[in-house]
Amino acid sequence: MQFKVTPWEVRGKINYEKLVKEFGVQKIDNKLLDKIESITGELHFMLRRKIFFAHRDLDFVLNEYEKGNKFFLYTGRAPSGPIHIGHLLPWIFTKWLQDKFDVELWFQFPDEEKFLFKKNLKFEEVEKYLEDNILDVIAIGFDPEKTNIIIDTKHASLLYKEACKIAKRITFSMVKSSFGLKEQSNIGSIFYTAMQAVPAFLPSILKNNKIPCLIPHAIDQDPHFRLSRDIIPKLGYYKPASIQCSFLPPLTGVSGKMSASEKETAIYTTDDEKTIRKKIMKYAFSGGQPTVEEHRKKGGIPEIDVCYQWLRYLFEPDDKKLEKIYYDYKSGKLLTGELKEILIKKISNFLKEHNNKKKKAKKNIDKYFEWFNIS
Repeated sequence: MQFKVTPWEVRGKINYEKLVKEFGVQKIDNKLLDKIESITGELHFMLRRKIFFAHRDLDFVLNEYEKGNKFFLYTGRAPSGPIHIGHLLPWIFTKWLQDKFDVELWFQFPDEEKFLFKKNLKFEEVEKYLEDNILDVIAIGFDPEKTNIIIDTKHASLLYKEACKIAKRITFSMVKSSFGLKEQSNIGSIFYTAMQAVPAFLPSILKNNKIPCLIPHAIDQDPHFRLSRDIIPKLGYYKPASIQCSFLPPLTGVSGKMSASEKETAIYTTDDEKTIRKKIMKYAFSGGQPTVEEHRKKGGIPEIDVCYQWLRYLFEPDDKKLEKIYYDYKSGKLLTGELKEILIKKISNFLKEHNNKKKKAKKNIDKYFEWFNIS
């Protein structure tokens, strides 16, 4: 099955090498990793493990930073359902970037996006999830003094004028070729990418200062920014840089990425320990052998085992501990059930702490919108 990667659909077995060539991004090489480490003092495990594996102009942003011209971070979430752990992956890395580089984050909630692209989705459903999604983001631990949340419909008075400047330079044929839209596509979906481009230069407008932008995101969102990168400099601002990650595999091991609409493929931040256990035991694709005896003899295949991959992507940041799990499983010393128990405990503890932070986040939510009150 041929793979497909767009901002709204990911399916098939992803060939990341081919995707790098198709999208025209650059792989993050050791030279760039060394440069990051020289500035931050360490590398995040997602960089060490090549989970964040590609970029556009990351070297430019780092060079500007070393000159004293701090960049800002921009990422986002289109609310249309509950948050699953796949959503958390780039946000956790973004927090590390904010902490290590001591920079501002502009977090966009394009609450119109999924409404425009999902035929049966109503605005009332989007609004129902919006606040809960915001609390999930705040619970990651972003610095409230350096984090600004944008909601497209709430802040449209500030965004729309700049979006029009972008839209004037994007033709229908450009949008069709980038996103696969058709003559039957609604005009809102055609215009939308202009709205997503605005936060990449909005801080430069508000502060009347040309500031570099770095966008951490999953590789499927690249077409939005690829389209706008040549247009934004024509408005007098830096071309936004980006750093891309691969997809956290779905529980079922089926190709593509985790989907919020397919409950058996995902674990949500709202899932309790009982639900987490049930999903992992029932759905988590195993790289183990059919019987205990065979597994002890032949060993498992961690490369295709979802539990191992989730530990590698998100839940075991310690490289030495991960390496031990890898070789114990591969040798047959560690059984599939035991590997699942490791993951269940890790996720349960993580989400317990996350949801405690989420409850506390309700008291601080206004701090993330203060930027709009003073602009």
